[in-house]
Amino acid sequence: MDFVEYGNPEGRIVVYLHGVPGSIEECSVFDSHAKNYNLRILSFDRFSINNTLDREAYYQALANQIKQIAGTEPIDLIGFSIGAHVALEISAVLKDQVGQLHLVSAAGPISGGDFLDHMAGGTVFKLAMKRPWLFSLLTQYQRLMAIVAPGLLFSMLFASAAGADRALCARREFKQSITGLLKHCFQKRTSGYLRDVNFYVTWSGDLSRHSSSVQLWHGTEDNWTPIAMANYLANGIAGGASVEELKGLSHYSCLYSAAPKICAQLAAE
Repeated sequence: MDFVEYGNPEGRIVVYLHGVPGSIEECSVFDSHAKNYNLRILSFDRFSINNTLDREAYYQALANQIKQIAGTEPIDLIGFSIGAHVALEISAVLKDQVGQLHLVSAAGPISGGDFLDHMAGGTVFKLAMKRPWLFSLLTQYQRLMAIVAPGLLFSMLFASAAGADRALCARREFKQSITGLLKHCFQKRTSGYLRDVNFYVTWSGDLSRHSSSVQLWHGTEDNWTPIAMANYLANGIAGGASVEELKGLSHYSCLYSAAPKICAQLAAE
């Protein structure tokens, strides 16, 4: 499986699980901070994994890829958005090998509360749950847009941007970065995208297997993954968890703000 790495190649190993939609380059936001704190942050192209694998085999395959690089060395995990769900599942497989687990703008289990009506992407998740054929058709439409009008796709997805994400969307470099992620995801990795969304919306929400202590970072204005999701996770994770609320921030602005703080905490252990 392809992967990219940021920071110091000789540093402490940290694995980043990107969002959905997303791609491995999303992790670049950590690069300069990882160099400052002597961290080696890896991001795997998990959308390329065989989409015929069932849920358990998929997370085991990711854990195996991590072990191929880290061996028995302790690792830390960072999960962003729906990648937080993936990070939790991998943590349950790797168990004591996982040190710190940081979840940013975490997408909690849909079954955990009345979340869907408060999520900007709630309609998409409802389609994935109740009309998967229509969700697949929507994804193909997004794939076409990613090919012929990627800028328009960006504008559509971020039309509901809230909090500090609105200012981010006005920045040329942010738009270029996210547009590149969308193009990679929808032009080349739609099967992996569909799989991750389907696994997420059918997640039981069982948190009893997660023994690692978890730090959650969440913007108070996040309308993609409402902060109620972070609070649900914090109350349910067996190993204990705390939520760092970032005032006025939303989904991606939380990631940008939390990145240096997460690296500092990882280095301080």
